[in-house]
Amino acid sequence: MHSWPRPDVPTLRGTGPVPRIFNQASGTLEEARATDGVAGLYVCGITPYDATHLGHASTYLAFDTLNRLWLDAGYTVNYAQNVTDIDDPLLERATATGVDWRELAESQTDLFRSDMTALRVIPPQNYVAVTDVIDDISAAAAELLDLGFAYLVETPDALNQGARDLYFDSEQTAHATSWFLGLESRYDHETMLDLFAQRGGDPDRPGKRHVLDPLVWRVARAGEPQWSAPESIGDGRPGWHIECSVIAVKHLGTDFAVQGGGSDLIFPHHEYSAAHATALTGQPFASIHAHSGMVAYQGEKMSKSLGNLVLVSKLRESGVDTRVIRLALLAHHYRSDWEYTDTDPEEASARLAAYSVPTMAVEPSLPAYEAAEALLAALRSALSDDLGTPGALKLLDEYFGSVDEAPALVFDAVDALLGIRVH
Repeated sequence: MHSWPRPDVPTLRGTGPVPRIFNQASGTLEEARATDGVAGLYVCGITPYDATHLGHASTYLAFDTLNRLWLDAGYTVNYAQNVTDIDDPLLERATATGVDWRELAESQTDLFRSDMTALRVIPPQNYVAVTDVIDDISAAAAELLDLGFAYLVETPDALNQGARDLYFDSEQTAHATSWFLGLESRYDHETMLDLFAQRGGDPDRPGKRHVLDPLVWRVARAGEPQWSAPESIGDGRPGWHIECSVIAVKHLGTDFAVQGGGSDLIFPHHEYSAAHATALTGQPFASIHAHSGMVAYQGEKMSKSLGNLVLVSKLRESGVDTRVIRLALLAHHYRSDWEYTDTDPEEASARLAAYSVPTMAVEPSLPAYEAAEALLAALRSALSDDLGTPGALKLLDEYFGSVDEAPALVFDAVDALLGIRVH
């Protein structure tokens, strides 16, 4: 699957520091370091049935900022992202709207690509649809069963008599590997149980060994999409978490730097993506587990189920400059939960106007050049401290509030580090 065009990213003088980012698994800020000069990044992609709202955009801008800081630090970035183009919510929306699920997934993925292009988000090198790697996923599911890290559960409504769903064995994995429940999330049992029930889990499923064991492979049901699979697990389709495990390990290996996504993925999705990968490889999954906060609207978290979505595409259609959208999102720290209001684009538009001073037509004077160099150093410092975009924007506010024109270096820095091309 193709991603979207890569924006031009200016190369700045010197190199920036290695960014530090909050690791959910340790509860501390840690340097997001490369391995042999390559920084691996996996960010969970969309389930394409209603893309792209500002909550999505906020997450992808956060990790775009990390990507840009790595590039500025002299790293090569290997970035992978999935598209969950087969899952219950997608099938439910397709049924409700009378649209074939494949057509729905394709149209919404195309819309997502166009939004990311407009927002000048650096694309992943590996943009992978789940339906393109079903064979890899089913093989991994069968391997989990063979290794004793998964088990079969009676499934009366299976299409084929005697076929059974495959579930992950959390307790056996905790006994035999370095992974255990709560390792990545640091949540207690009650919190995990509550979130598991809310986010696609089935704690009351008869036959499970542990209430928090997640589905790995769903055997075929009548009227549902299905794919061929090893005989030990039977034809069917993947569970949610195993897809990211397989795609990440395939394209990034086991020692990549950051697994990222929204904070609503901390549990169960990221917890079990890491668990499946560790069970399959015997190695920990990613060094840092990083998450963006939730964006609310009209008093509730922005979500497809509630319908309180502010779509990037609708803002674009209404004439909102995508630089304004980007500035509105970057004005909030990526880990914070915040509420979008109609004043956000107004404030961002005023900010963009303030930054739109002319570029110096001649070689800048020494004081002007030194001020630009100092600004670049300050921006690098602010951003490398847990992706501190609000602090970086305040530095720019102060700078542009004091000048009538600026050296090209300043505009290149804003472009390279924050993805905003002022001119």
